[in-house]
Amino acid sequence: MDAPPRRGRRPGQGDPVVVRALALLAAFDAGHRALSLAELSRRTAIPLSTTFRLAGHLLAWGALEKGEDERYVVGLRLFEIASLAPRSHGLREVALPYLEDLHEVSGQHVLLAVREGDEALLVERLSSRGAVEIDYRVGGRMPLHDTGVGLVLLADAPRPVVARVAGGLDAPAAERLRRWLPDVRRLQVAVFERSSPAPVSSVAAPVRDGLGQTLAAVSVVVPAGSARPQAYAQVVRATALAVSRGLGHRPPRTG
Repeated sequence: MDAPPRRGRRPGQGDPVVVRALALLAAFDAGHRALSLAELSRRTAIPLSTTFRLAGHLLAWGALEKGEDERYVVGLRLFEIASLAPRSHGLREVALPYLEDLHEVSGQHVLLAVREGDEALLVERLSSRGAVEIDYRVGGRMPLHDTGVGLVLLADAPRPVVARVAGGLDAPAAERLRRWLPDVRRLQVAVFERSSPAPVSSVAAPVRDGLGQTLAAVSVVVPAGSARPQAYAQVVRATALAVSRGLGHRPPRTG
């Protein structure tokens, strides 16, 4: 699925019931984890009476839960269903032992992400208590052009995806991105530095499936200046290769 996902679209009055129900669930995000009935209605442009009825069905099924303050939150039933997604469940199951090893070595953040449209979707994160501050959360989305895992996923993405991402940047940033991607493809590793919310360095490498396609990216995120980022490149690549082998990938022999 290479077209950008349609998220947050307000349903029209004639939309099917299921579309309206999904719109209610899409009203929640990282900044709006609990919503009142009125807030749900306002954020989706669904009439209050209809919102009340649909929220009741979602509540009964477990897709929504209600707190003591009568505000709605996403229900655990959705987590149960989402955990069955093939692109996250099988991948996480294979990757987790190797991610734990990388986490033990680095003592910082270890991320596993897949590409979803024009963004990276975080499917696993291991973090130490004293690790540098980052905003990424499991289930959260990250830009492809502005993260280590994103650059790895973008480097092997179809050309239309690269064009869309580059097209959304200013000219200097787009040119810089176009210079980076060939190096990421050649070296099979991306080193990226960012300054907020705290200065960090990210080193990422691709995870491939049995057909040799890039399925995911694994990275370690460390405080900027704590070590040369390139020092992590070998261990991150080795981790990504081990996960790839677990998924059936067999790299071509050389020599």
